[in-house]
Amino acid sequence: MNDIQNLIQIAVNLNATLSSKDRYHELLRIFRETVPYDASVLMVLENDHLVPLASFGLTSEATEKVYPLKEHPRLDIIAHAKSPVRFPLDCDLPDPFDGMVDEDPKALEHVHACMGCPLIVENKTIGILTADSLRPHAFDQISDDFLRAVAALSGATLRTSRLLDTLEEAARVQGMLAQDLMEQVSTRGGGELIGTGTQITRLKENIKLVAKSDLAVLVMGETGTGKELVARGIHAYSRRSDRPLIYVNCAALPESIAESELFGHRKGSFTGAIQDRMGKFEVANHGTLFLDEIGELPLSIQAKLLRAIQEGEIQRVGDDRPRKVDVRVIAATNRNLEDEIKKGSFRSDLYHRLNVYPLTTPPLREHLHDIPLLTGFFCDTYQRRLGSKPFRLSEASINKLTRYDWPGNVRELKNIISRATLHASQESSVMSKSVILIEPKHLFLPSIEETRAIDEQIIKKPLMEQYPTLQEALTFYKKELILDAVKRHDGNWARAAQELGLHRSNLYHLRDQLGLKYTK
Repeated sequence: MNDIQNLIQIAVNLNATLSSKDRYHELLRIFRETVPYDASVLMVLENDHLVPLASFGLTSEATEKVYPLKEHPRLDIIAHAKSPVRFPLDCDLPDPFDGMVDEDPKALEHVHACMGCPLIVENKTIGILTADSLRPHAFDQISDDFLRAVAALSGATLRTSRLLDTLEEAARVQGMLAQDLMEQVSTRGGGELIGTGTQITRLKENIKLVAKSDLAVLVMGETGTGKELVARGIHAYSRRSDRPLIYVNCAALPESIAESELFGHRKGSFTGAIQDRMGKFEVANHGTLFLDEIGELPLSIQAKLLRAIQEGEIQRVGDDRPRKVDVRVIAATNRNLEDEIKKGSFRSDLYHRLNVYPLTTPPLREHLHDIPLLTGFFCDTYQRRLGSKPFRLSEASINKLTRYDWPGNVRELKNIISRATLHASQESSVMSKSVILIEPKHLFLPSIEETRAIDEQIIKKPLMEQYPTLQEALTFYKKELILDAVKRHDGNWARAAQELGLHRSNLYHLRDQLGLKYTK
């Protein structure tokens, strides 16, 4: 078969192969029918290093590495050439594939034929094709014109395949993004911070201020205070507002999959990795990544997260090649991270990298005057969902809500109003009033009288003799109440939280705050 027929055969076979991987291997197979090599590698140029796409005659190690040009002079020469390069037999430059020949690891230590072709498309080198033969003069009869033609076909194939891969990757990104956003729509709320007091007003101003930058933000506050709303506000006012905001609940990430979830993985990197998968950082590229409950992130992942934030660089599990990402990170926690640092469960360098611009969401008990505004908003929301008449709270109901301590904060208030609207709408279904009034009986909260009775029980004389202030007596009562619940559930804090009507993270927060320990 002459050179022209070989070139035609290469072109036909390359166009007949569908997947990029198959196309690359087919290129090497057809190439070998004319060029008698023992080892060959097709590589793509990315910045200042070469990444193997396919190889023949080499161990798997050869294609799992990346090759910086400055560390491999032969590859550097090929990449900067304008035509095929044939290295002299007495060339003393190290061969990058020494020790990697499949059948004989020491083969390339001896005199051998070595050449390479730069793959140039539109005057730009996009990759290289190398060939090695154990026979010193194996390539002497191969013309440069033929090699240039093969290089041109290979370059065109490589560019086309890379374009197709880029389109497929973009489609996967859009698919994952759509799935993630649909999940957020179905499971997460939208909205914005509501309130007119000094604390909420100042918080809103800080949100707009920090949104103009790309600084990392750490949002601190108790569970249910609206930390996610702060993150959404920062994203909405930022220059990235037309890009995705991706939510990650770090508390829900088992350590075994946390790295893959954040950074992605390569096919076969672990049991169950049946295909390449991008992580949340790649899905959020050019957008914002919100890491909720960052204090729950396993210590083993924190160093890689630090690198991703500092360098804008991530690495999929099982992949040697780093990937650049442009992501603005907002983190949130209900823990005291400085205490976690002292315990050794959180990295101080990650804390300082996240805490560039700290924001704190106030607990509801510190802005009780916003309750009428908040309940009005929730009532309007549930009126639209139920398709009912407008809801309004009676003065007695407002008074009852403002006397409550709100351990679950705004989230607890929202849940209580949602239940109250259901009960109130059911009772008023046969009435013709234009407004549905929510009375204290619709609110599942201790009444003012019950609260007073509890206070009186707590501060009776024997207790007052031991705890002279009301605050000390309340602290004692909280400890006793919590430990009794934990004891009833045999040390299960999550079940105790459910009995006490608290979110489990709030109970954990109280446990740490009060210094509680349970022993059987």
